[in-house]
Amino acid sequence: MAAFPSGVYALTPECADTGRLLAMVEAALKGGAAAVQYREKTGDVALRHEQASELLPLCRQYHAPLIINDDLRLADLADADGVHLGREDAGLREARLILGPKKIVGVSCYQSLDLAREAQAEGADYVAFGSFYPSPTKPQALRASLQLLHDAAGLKLPVVAIGGITAENAPEVIAAGADAIAVITALFDAPDIEAAARGLNRLFVCESED
Repeated sequence: MAAFPSGVYALTPECADTGRLLAMVEAALKGGAAAVQYREKTGDVALRHEQASELLPLCRQYHAPLIINDDLRLADLADADGVHLGREDAGLREARLILGPKKIVGVSCYQSLDLAREAQAEGADYVAFGSFYPSPTKPQALRASLQLLHDAAGLKLPVVAIGGITAENAPEVIAAGADAIAVITALFDAPDIEAAARGLNRLFVCESED
């Protein structure tokens, strides 16, 4: 099974300009983003394949896995490093069958430790909980408590925190047990993406030194 890295998990914003998207992601990678998740909700199949295919060598240049959000077929076609599955997506066993044992399969578990335990039993490489704070990307998302991260300490796989995470509140979720923080707005809406990534990345260094 593939190892999912701890640290900053950069979730891409929707951007039809592939060149601009690549520049933004490279800035995040230069700042120390440990992994990238490609998220594109439009139905433009050609654009999605183009962007995923161009992001892959960029991510590999910086030794960061590229994970495809929701789209198992695209993850397979683009030979991405893995896929992230939500409630309405393909099952974990199907993903593992299609992608093979060496690819990363992550699973959204929302506010449920039981879902995380099921995902672990089925061979997930990481689980994600959230939303921990109000999120401009998903304003209607149900909230998860910091206690959930404490309760997830017994899991034997990395735990990702998602939802409204900023440089100001990230220390709370990291201290509570998050191995990685998934960020969109705090990273890609920043005036200096590389500096924002460095700042978020430093939070993990500080936590390990405490």
